[in-house]
Amino acid sequence: MGFALSDMRLTSSAFSSGGAIPTRHTGESDDVSPDLAWAGAPEGTKAFAVICHDPDAPLVSPNGTYGFVHWVLYNIPASVNALPEGSSDFTAGKNDFGNTGYGGPMPPEGHGVHQYYFWILALKDDVRLEGGLSLWELLGRLEPAIIGMNRLVGTYRRG
Repeated sequence: MGFALSDMRLTSSAFSSGGAIPTRHTGESDDVSPDLAWAGAPEGTKAFAVICHDPDAPLVSPNGTYGFVHWVLYNIPASVNALPEGSSDFTAGKNDFGNTGYGGPMPPEGHGVHQYYFWILALKDDVRLEGGLSLWELLGRLEPAIIGMNRLVGTYRRG
């Protein structure tokens, strides 16, 4: 799968692009998802999905996936353009902690700064999927419907 970034914009009031993610949104504190807002979805968008992935995590699986998945959220209608802090609306997929829903940053101790990619995916179809899909299962199912995407990257170093 290969994707190109679109003109969509993804922002959060919790941190700026390239900025530090507040401890509140990590596994070392309240572990609540940050608020997110997006704009500039491509014409014809029928739904969205949100993902948070840490490509700096030193993990590679036998099937070639890498990094650590912190959040998979989908079945978000096109009428939605923001998620409040701690959002549990819509359909949660499985994160690499083995849970559904958001699991905040918590890199291994002494591992330095990690980057966390929060992605917004715009879909041309209102694909209704069951809960509990992994990131890789979700991308496999949604790939033909993706018409736009962009990211907000935050950083975190374990205290």
